[in-house]
Amino acid sequence: MDESNAAQDFAGDKTQPTADILALLSQNNNANIKTEPDSSSTTEFNALFSELTNESPHSPDAGVGRAVEALSKHGESTCATNDTSEREGTRTLFVTFVRVKSSAQIAYINHFLDVEATFPEAEKLFIKFLRGSSGVDLWKFYLTYVRRRNTGPKTRDIVRNSYEFALKHVGQDKDAGQIWDDYIEFLKAGDPSSTWEEQQQMDALRKTYHRAVQIPLENVECPWSQLETFENKFNSITAKKLLSDLSPAYTKARAFLRPLTNHLNVLYPPSKDLFLPSLPTFDAADRSLVGKWKAYLKWEESNPLEIEDKETLIRRIQGVYRKAVVRMRFYPEIWYMAYNWTTNGEKPDDALLILKAGIDANPTSNLLTFVYAEVMEQKEDYAKVHTAFEKLLQVQVKILDELQKNNPEDGSFNGSQPSSQSINTSFGSQQSAMTPPRLTELQERRTEYGLVYILYMRFARRAEGLQAMRKVFGKARKDKWAPWEVYEACGESPHMPCSMERMKYRPREDNHQGPHLVGRNIFEMVHSLFLLYPPVIHSLHMLDRFLLVEEHPSRYHALYQSPGYRDGQRRAIETQTLVLL
Repeated sequence: MDESNAAQDFAGDKTQPTADILALLSQNNNANIKTEPDSSSTTEFNALFSELTNESPHSPDAGVGRAVEALSKHGESTCATNDTSEREGTRTLFVTFVRVKSSAQIAYINHFLDVEATFPEAEKLFIKFLRGSSGVDLWKFYLTYVRRRNTGPKTRDIVRNSYEFALKHVGQDKDAGQIWDDYIEFLKAGDPSSTWEEQQQMDALRKTYHRAVQIPLENVECPWSQLETFENKFNSITAKKLLSDLSPAYTKARAFLRPLTNHLNVLYPPSKDLFLPSLPTFDAADRSLVGKWKAYLKWEESNPLEIEDKETLIRRIQGVYRKAVVRMRFYPEIWYMAYNWTTNGEKPDDALLILKAGIDANPTSNLLTFVYAEVMEQKEDYAKVHTAFEKLLQVQVKILDELQKNNPEDGSFNGSQPSSQSINTSFGSQQSAMTPPRLTELQERRTEYGLVYILYMRFARRAEGLQAMRKVFGKARKDKWAPWEVYEACGESPHMPCSMERMKYRPREDNHQGPHLVGRNIFEMVHSLFLLYPPVIHSLHMLDRFLLVEEHPSRYHALYQSPGYRDGQRRAIETQTLVLL
């Protein structure tokens, strides 16, 4: 397994999106694969598939996990077929499924280890699954296969290199104690034929012991006890000196194990069921879980073990983040932390792969898309920036349309006053005067949608000039979901030649000509489109100031006397009073 793929290892370590799994299942189901009617495994799988299609694929209670377990248990016979192409499709489906957990991967690979003729297929799967994997069980299974295939004395170097390769990836995991023990036993089992080979064996054992006892393994006492026996067997005085020098690192590893276990017990609660990441609901439990993950990741980054070797420290933290982005796949902030840490580690290519993987998992994330756009802008790859913003807008439009379809009574569309935020004209009739109104999900989503347009316009102005920004704003004007903030941002942008800030220093031109007219029209557009929406009162104040700068008292007086403006002022005053109360 070549290390040339190291740049892809981190980003490739992710669970398969359950939506993709469901799509593949649907595709496979439509292929009319012939099954054996008497097979209990087929019946079980079909029942699970039927249940899965009627539930949310991201739900922890959905049939995805049980379908994976059924496939893992019964293998390709679950959807057996004599057609070669259909069988290959079933195999692809299964491989897609079992990427979510190492136990499922092991079960699937096992189906190719019964006959030696299918060993090459198993080796291909090892390459596919092991790349970037943080599953200790899968690495142990791989080492068992390697030792099974290489039993002669001439192949010991292959086995030893395989152990080193595995320890490089998961050796810092607290559950990797069995791998260290097996490696030590393998080194002991060597049969040196000369004094030089015997000395080499002793040096290799001593080095491996020293590495193992400095890691907070679950069974760290075992290699320490074996090291004491090993050193005392040769020279008790030298052993005392060597053990004395190594004791502080061993003591630190043992002390580190307890807080590490406390962190992980909360993040990985014991469960017999297959774990699949689910979409967050952002309730108290989700917020608490994210907080605990962030605390743990920051703790690992602080290097509490005080590891001096930089490469060892990087491998340890990288392994921690691999597990984090698998477990918390649908939490963009965890992906951002992984990206940020990798960037600070001066690995920009790896960091970019992580960022792309995070966006694939969270296509609606403003955070990850904005960071990606910033990186691409710095690289002057403007086409990818446009693509990133356009994709984010498309995804969010679908969400807004779905929310409006499910909540037709929500009046936030087209800027009208939503019922959830209605404010009575009389303070005495206000039923909830002590509690300020809350935004609906549709309103919050629409505001976030507007933020995408605002940053898109700013990028276009910075990178490609005023015409590019106007093109983006022109698209926003035709978008029914573009909120009032987009118009205001365009009107008061310091980059706009029509902006109010720059108009202060521009000679006043004819009333019907000049770039200042554009800025005024933008604010008046907000006034006409979002007349009764309370937050727009801020934009109307901006129009106040703009007209005063323009020195148009007649237009200012007309605006001030308009019913919409005066009603908006009254609503804003009442809302602010409620907040103060």
